[in-house]
Amino acid sequence: MSRNNWTKEETIIAFNVYCKIPFKASSKTNPMIIKYANIIGRSPSALNMKVGNFGRLDPELKKQGIVGLSHGSKIEEEVWEEFNGNWEKLAYESELLISKFAHKPIEETSEIEVEDIREGVEREAVVKQRVNQSFFRSAVLSSYYFKCCITGLSIPDFLVASHIIPWSKNTKHRLNPRNGLCLNAIHDKAFDRGFITITPDFTVKISRELEIFAHEKAIIDFFMKYENQKINLPDKFLPSKEFLDYHQQNIFRK
Repeated sequence: MSRNNWTKEETIIAFNVYCKIPFKASSKTNPMIIKYANIIGRSPSALNMKVGNFGRLDPELKKQGIVGLSHGSKIEEEVWEEFNGNWEKLAYESELLISKFAHKPIEETSEIEVEDIREGVEREAVVKQRVNQSFFRSAVLSSYYFKCCITGLSIPDFLVASHIIPWSKNTKHRLNPRNGLCLNAIHDKAFDRGFITITPDFTVKISRELEIFAHEKAIIDFFMKYENQKINLPDKFLPSKEFLDYHQQNIFRK
């Protein structure tokens, strides 16, 4: 096979990168593009083009007038059809491939910590779970350009990939980036406990249970002033209106 032809394994890794990089920030000089291009032995320009090719397949980008690159290959369509919507398969299989190409343990290439877990079945299960969680976090935070969708806070250490439908309530959508919101740690906790919600039209609503604290300046600054505000939406992985409706109906403290 000519070196110009991308293999399926390389294309799966390119889809991984597509999910983990802010779409408008993708370029041949982007550090993430350079990092993964080096791992698979491709030029940064070639990987960046592949990421753009996946953009043309994303219906959410098309709705916003963002069409990606106009040309692509059949293998991109095949990978898209196989993995788009099958997020758990994509997350772990693509990270395993990155580990394989890099000739390093998956714990190292995925940048997860499992030193406290002994070797064996338990360790394998923990590694897989943490790899998947790391993928979900990267996909969600990057789609919001690493900014809280309510406040705009952009300090990475304060940001959380918050599940709309809780992890424990729906195994099918645990790793679906459309089941995620980029929130700061305080609003993540409030969202998780139902003190705030985001409606299917992407509007912030504050629970009346916080009204008893409404005299406190912190409550006004952190919560009340965001009532009825529209969240900042991502380019890709737009939060599912179905999932937002579930949160509003089942978790929000009305």
